[in-house]
Amino acid sequence: QIRYLPIPRRESYIFKMFYRDDSRAAWRSRYNVPDRQARNGDRRLPKAVRSRNWYCGYPDTPIAVLVFLRFNVTCEKYFFGCRASRAKIFWPHQGGVLSPPEKGLFPPLTGELKSSLESFPALLEKTFPLAGRFRAALKRDVAELSRLLTAGRPERDRFYLGRPNLLSAYLRYFLPWNLYRLCRLLPALPISLAAGDAVLDLGSGPLTLPLALYFSRPDLRNMALEFRCVDGSAAALEAGKKLFRALRGEGSPWLIKTIRAELRPSGRGLLSVPVRGRAAALICAVNVFNELFWDLSPGETSVFADFSARSLSELGAGAILAFEPGIPRSGEFIALLRSSLLARGRFPLSPCLHHGPCPLPGGRKRGGGKQGWCHFAFSTEDAPAELKALSAAAGLPKERAVLSFLLSGPGGGEAGEKEPGKTLSARLISDAFPLDIPRREGVFGRYACSPGGLALATGSRERLEKAPPGSLAELRLENRRDPKSGALTGELEPESAE
Repeated sequence: QIRYLPIPRRESYIFKMFYRDDSRAAWRSRYNVPDRQARNGDRRLPKAVRSRNWYCGYPDTPIAVLVFLRFNVTCEKYFFGCRASRAKIFWPHQGGVLSPPEKGLFPPLTGELKSSLESFPALLEKTFPLAGRFRAALKRDVAELSRLLTAGRPERDRFYLGRPNLLSAYLRYFLPWNLYRLCRLLPALPISLAAGDAVLDLGSGPLTLPLALYFSRPDLRNMALEFRCVDGSAAALEAGKKLFRALRGEGSPWLIKTIRAELRPSGRGLLSVPVRGRAAALICAVNVFNELFWDLSPGETSVFADFSARSLSELGAGAILAFEPGIPRSGEFIALLRSSLLARGRFPLSPCLHHGPCPLPGGRKRGGGKQGWCHFAFSTEDAPAELKALSAAAGLPKERAVLSFLLSGPGGGEAGEKEPGKTLSARLISDAFPLDIPRREGVFGRYACSPGGLALATGSRERLEKAPPGSLAELRLENRRDPKSGALTGELEPESAE
């Protein structure tokens, strides 16, 4: 499918040429590109430059996303000064709107998005008026549901959302917090959908993901999309349909299909019933896997992650989004799922900058002790005030949101760990903490993920804390490694992660 991208004539864009080490036939087969187009993937730069039609792509975007250009450029390794009014977009795996190059995760809420989330409690109250006896007990029900979802897991049955008081607590507390987390993340992800695409949402509950996409991706609201929302709770699915109808009305081009099915491992995959229809362009599992792997041993968790990767891959050829709480066990599972998806040709598109071994795999070290796990934490100061008030009343205040996630697809990232040069691109992960470096006082550090493996960004506390969580940063490498973690160390370049 072909889409057009407007390019202002007076702006300069940088495009990076794709270099291929494999054969033309393998390149053509892997990315489903016809032979006449595969010739343009030739890594011999002079021929590519002289070629009338050739392919190149945006930096920091999936390798499967190629930009077809028909205008003159000047170049050596990078191409500058494009002077065309439009460029054609070619998608080997799915057609659609091109997401802009991601500069960092968890951008602050826009004014429109913040307003939408602030008004969501009123929409809930209008759609599901709360009787007086339930309203008085709401904070107690929220606390009880939180306990059942954490320490009280053994006491929870499969149909807990069928109880009116717990469903009400979920809709008024857990759903808004999940929407807030997703709305901070989704605008930064390279998720591309076209008219007619299908989205498969596993463990959809009250349509959490469709609601979050509607709020955070206004460019998709008038696009004809099909959402297949799968969950074991008929009450939660019906509540979600009512909410979406109240939000959008009857005239929405989004087709919402609810499917009641249990999510459990079996010989048929993750779902207890088959999902029919064309292959999904996006497969999502939001806060699903932690309910399935929680009682498994480490060895069983690894097997389950491999099983999940196979099952997800069989459900469609598009991107896969797994989103989990930012706790150690979830981070470990996400790393295992990433490895298993990689083995099936599904490369990490975000948050990873490469598809080598994960430098923060979680779990336990061979010699004892815990390994770091990949997770992100950000302030909730822009969360809806009414939601924060309910959280405080239930004894569950949230000053920060914490999550682990993986967006995986049929191409993207660097081929693996590589030896860095003088500078290194890295994604900041941890909070800032003080470092004990001889003859250097007041130096702080933040762990980061990079194509060279685990990295440690160093600098002043003010500079490091100024960089938002999940930022892409440039590190000026130092000639040493961190003695505690073995991470590459580099000073954070000024203004690089803002």
